[in-house]
Amino acid sequence: MLTKLPAKAKIAAFDIDAQNTFTPICPDELPVAEGDQIVSELNAQAALAALRIGSRDAHSPQAVWIADSKHPVLSPVSGYPDVDVRWPAHAIIGTKGFDFIEGLDPKAYDFQVYKGIEIDKHPYGACYHDLANTLSTGVIEYLREHGVTTVICGGLATDYCVKNTVLQLRAAGFDVILNLAACRGIAPDTVAAALAEMRAQNVTIVENTAELKNML
Repeated sequence: MLTKLPAKAKIAAFDIDAQNTFTPICPDELPVAEGDQIVSELNAQAALAALRIGSRDAHSPQAVWIADSKHPVLSPVSGYPDVDVRWPAHAIIGTKGFDFIEGLDPKAYDFQVYKGIEIDKHPYGACYHDLANTLSTGVIEYLREHGVTTVICGGLATDYCVKNTVLQLRAAGFDVILNLAACRGIAPDTVAAALAEMRAQNVTIVENTAELKNML
């Protein structure tokens, strides 16, 4: 667990799936309560970093995991190793759901990950395109190439894509800080379990950017 931040040049801020699709702005997709209220914290933590990374779900309307009347949400999907369950259509490229939440500038990112573009893949973490964590999105390599040792993370949702991305970064050897004020989760029990899982992997968890600044 970190108690002091390294030099700014070694820090990256990671906005994980901070998209309209995961907010009440898109109520028919995968809205997370208060998901649209994380922008100020994401922007504040980015000011502490030399690099800003963004990931986005980028899905096709023909994705094999889209739920319908015969295949309800969360029902298992067989025959596709990189799809586990069905979800509502969300983050379809070209729709409002795909876009970053208002207040996040797409041009501010030094590196962006689009994930789930293939119709037969539905990854959660932003570091790999597959569920087995073997097909890199390139973000780990990018961070290493730029000498980053510490990644400050926020985004949506705490208990799914944020958790998986954080654990992937830890497994790759980075010090990872989770900023709770820059995240929102789906349910209290799954958020609590996710935080416990991250703490078990020595992820540093802070309440907000003000706490981060005390680590300077």
